[in-house]
Amino acid sequence: MIAYPIKFAPILKEKVWGGRKLNTLFNKSSLREAIGESWEISGVKDNISKVVNGIYKGKTLNELLQNYKEQFLGKSHYKVFGNTFPLLIKFLDAKKDLSVQVHPDDAMAKTNHNSFGKTEMWYIIDHEEDAEIVLGLKETLDDLSILSNITASNVNTVFNTEKVHKGDTYYIPAGKIHAIGAGVLAAEIQQTSDITYRVYDWDRPDASGKLRELHTEQAIAATKKMPHKSRKEYAIGPNEEVDLVHCDYFTTNMMRISYCHTKDYSNIDSFVIFMCVEGTVTIGANGKTEVLHTGETVLIPACVNNVFFTSHNAKLLEVYI
Repeated sequence: MIAYPIKFAPILKEKVWGGRKLNTLFNKSSLREAIGESWEISGVKDNISKVVNGIYKGKTLNELLQNYKEQFLGKSHYKVFGNTFPLLIKFLDAKKDLSVQVHPDDAMAKTNHNSFGKTEMWYIIDHEEDAEIVLGLKETLDDLSILSNITASNVNTVFNTEKVHKGDTYYIPAGKIHAIGAGVLAAEIQQTSDITYRVYDWDRPDASGKLRELHTEQAIAATKKMPHKSRKEYAIGPNEEVDLVHCDYFTTNMMRISYCHTKDYSNIDSFVIFMCVEGTVTIGANGKTEVLHTGETVLIPACVNNVFFTSHNAKLLEVYI
C-alpha cells in the first residue's frame, strides 16, 4: 500500500438542533442552515467516506479497506472487523439541545439490529456561556419506568446535568443516558453504529411540524445505572501527550504539538486518526504531508511506522484501536 495522511470529504448532516459553526469556524461547505454533524470518517451504510487527496483521491473508505486489508486496518483488527471500518469520527455543533438518548451495547445491538453497539466519547472544543450536557440519571432515581413519562414539569428531576468547559473530555459507554446541550461544539469518537434510542426530545417539532419518535421501551431496556463521573481531568505541556480514553473499542490521546515532533507507531497494530481541535499542524508520513486546520481530520494507515508533526502550537486528538 502507498500510505500517506489520507483526508476524506466530510459528510454533513442537517439536524433540527444544528447550527452554522461547522461552516463558519471549520469551513465545512454547506448552504443549509442547521448542520449538526460533520461525519469525518464513516463506514456506516449509505454514508461511506470518500478520499479527497493523494493517489487514492475518489476512492471510498470501503475500497481502501477491501483492497489493502490488514495494511490499512491492522492485522489483528482485520481479523475481527474484516471489511467493516470499526469507528465513526464526527464533529458536532449543537445550536439547540440534542435529544436525551441512550445507545445499546454490543449484545443488544447484535440481537435487535445485527449491528455493533455504540460506546462513544466527546471532546469539548468550545462552548457558549453556561452550556451544559446531560450525563446519566439523578442518583436518587431508581425506577426506570419514569423514562416513559417525562414532561417539561418533571424533566429536571430525572436527568443529571453538568456545565462544560473547553477541553473537557467525557466517556459515554453504551447504556449511559446522555445529551449534548445547546451551545456546545464537540468532537465525537464512537463505534461504527447509528443506533440511537431517543428518550426525551424537549417536546419540540421537527421540520415538518411533528414530534420526533421516542423509543421508550428500547431505551429502558438499554439503560444502565452508572456513576456520573465521566470527565477526564488532565494538564498538558508543549510536545506532551495525555491519555484521555482507553476502552475496548478505541484509545484516544491528546497531543500538543509545539515546533517539530516525531512518533514511532511500529508497536501499534492499528490505523491512527488525527483530529485537529486547535491550531494548525503539518502531518507527514512516507515523505507525503498534509496540513490540518482546526476541524479537520486525517487517517494514517496501519502500515506506517513513523509520523512527523510540525506546528507552532496545535492540539490533536490521536485515535486508534
